Amino acid sequence: MYVTIPTENAIQSEFAPLATTLPQTAETRLKPGAYLYYEGDNVEWLYQVTSGVLRLTRLLADGRRQVIAFGYPGDIVGFPSADIHHTDCEALTQVRLQPFRRSALESGEGDPELHKALLQAALREISSMQDHFMMLGRKSASEKLASFLCVLTERVGKDLGAYRTITLPMSRSDIADFLGLTTETVSRTFTQLRKSKIIAIENIHTIIVQRPTALLGLSLGDRD
Repeated sequence: MYVTIPTENAIQSEFAPLATTLPQTAETRLKPGAYLYYEGDNVEWLYQVTSGVLRLTRLLADGRRQVIAFGYPGDIVGFPSADIHHTDCEALTQVRLQPFRRSALESGEGDPELHKALLQAALREISSMQDHFMMLGRKSASEKLASFLCVLTERVGKDLGAYRTITLPMSRSDIADFLGLTTETVSRTFTQLRKSKIIAIENIHTIIVQRPTALLGLSLGDRD
C-alpha cells in the first residue's frame, strides 16, 4: 500500500483476490515479527495478502531505515528487482498470503489470466510508487499524514455510527519512516488533527475519523 487515493471502482477490483484456474498453492502464514523474505533473497514466489498487514523496509548505507510500503489484503508483494527482493518483508500482525510462482508473471504459459492479472498488478505498483514519491517530495507533514489516513479509511476503515474507525498496526516510527518525517512530527501532527476534531485517538492503534471531508480536504492541501 502506497499513499494514493484510488477511485471507487479501483477499490472494488484492484485489490480483489487473483483468479486462477490452476490448483491453488497452499497458503503461507506468518506470525507477528516473522519475515517473509529479506532484501537480497532470490525471488521465487510472489504473494497476495489475504489477511493481516506486512511492512516492507530497506536500510540505507548509514543504517537509517525507509519503510517502502505496507502490504494490506489484496496487495501483492515480492515483485523482483534484477531477480532479487529489494526490501525486507515483515509481518506486523498475523498474516495469510496466497503464493504464486514468479514464472506466472514472466511467462504466459500455464494460466494466461493469472499472467495478465500479475502483470497488471506490477504496472499498478509502478504507478502507485510514482504517486507516492511525488507525495513525499511535495506535501507538508499534515498533508502527508492526512493522505495516509484517507487511504486507510478507504481501504480498511469500518463504520462506527456516523464516523469511521481505522486500526493502525504499525508504530508511529513506522509511519514516520513511510512518510519521510520524524517520529516527533508524526506524533505532533496526530495531536493537531485531534485538537481540530478531525480525528479522535481511541488508543495508539485505533483512530476514529470524525470529519472525513475535512481530512480529505487537508490531504489535498485545502486548509479552509
